[in-house]
Amino acid sequence: MVEEVNNEMTSFDALGVGDVVNGKVTKVEEKHALVDVGYKVDGILPISELSSLHVEKVDDVLHEGDEISVKVTKLEDDELVLSKREVDADRAWGDLEAKYNEKTTFSVKIADVVKGGLVVDLGVRGFIPASLVERHFVEDFSDYKGKPLDVKIVELDREKRKVILSHRAVLDEEIDKKKEETLKGIKEGSVIEGTVQRLTDFGAFVDIGGVDGLIHISQLAHYHVETPSEVVSEGEKIKVKVLSVDPENERISLSLKATQPGPWETAKSKIKAGDVLDGTVKRLVPFGAFVELLPGVEGLVHISEISHEHIGTPQEVLSEDQKIKVKVLDVNFDEQRVSLSIKAIEEPKKEETSVQQNETPEIDETASGFSLGDILGDQLKKYK
Repeated sequence: MVEEVNNEMTSFDALGVGDVVNGKVTKVEEKHALVDVGYKVDGILPISELSSLHVEKVDDVLHEGDEISVKVTKLEDDELVLSKREVDADRAWGDLEAKYNEKTTFSVKIADVVKGGLVVDLGVRGFIPASLVERHFVEDFSDYKGKPLDVKIVELDREKRKVILSHRAVLDEEIDKKKEETLKGIKEGSVIEGTVQRLTDFGAFVDIGGVDGLIHISQLAHYHVETPSEVVSEGEKIKVKVLSVDPENERISLSLKATQPGPWETAKSKIKAGDVLDGTVKRLVPFGAFVELLPGVEGLVHISEISHEHIGTPQEVLSEDQKIKVKVLDVNFDEQRVSLSIKAIEEPKKEETSVQQNETPEIDETASGFSLGDILGDQLKKYK
């Protein structure tokens, strides 16, 4: 039991080891201080008993005239040895145990940066491991010294004088509260702003206020997307539409394409009858070829519009992913249909001449008035 002893005592008889007394610093040396506690002899306060933390010089902590509370740790042969560190620790433990049990968040000042984390003075030494400082990796902690941090006690052992603190636990709690508020407030069908957090093969995760929602790859654009990075990038701020919310499982389905004009709306200003456009053959079917004109907009080249020559299948002339030019014959935006033609922009091949140069031309005997025999006969007379 700690016993308070007033400064008016004049003998050592009423003073014992373990007693706590009030005193005034009378002298400060490099490695110790002298403290007047109301007795004939000033007590010695070694530098090691000043604080739970390492102290380089006594005058970094104490100055002449300071009034402090100390505990008697040794009393023999007129030698009085005192400890400020133990008084601070005794007072701190009760408060620390209450904060630990109640999971209280409180502020501390970073006293030192050591290998593996941060040190604070709580009356006892408190330690924040590097992994419990932030939610992200920190390479250099030098900027933290002297700064305040909100923490929670995550481990407490009085016998071992062990106090482990966490700033990350405070951040996690804040995020959990924000997440809970978001899940309660978010409504299906609403359009909200978010930040792309990470990309996967199947979509993009977007932070929409402390909770991540998923945009499935099929909801990124009105056209086919191979990889999410074609459309969005990490850190990008985007507007998304909420498709569904599952608060219990903390799942939110989002859509990016639902916030953007459809490809056919965009096409109204870019496609009209008579236009000659570049396109890509996407699919070949028995009756023709579907050609992509814009992302998400395809038109049909009927088999009869592929070539001036008769063909049995589109594959005879075209192949998938082939780049071609087409002419727009007709467009119906309401029904999302575009009729295209390839042959309309190609010249028909000229027919081959039926008479070859080495063939004898036919002669109309009636029209010329001469018979074939007369002509040949005259030619033969030349050689007689």
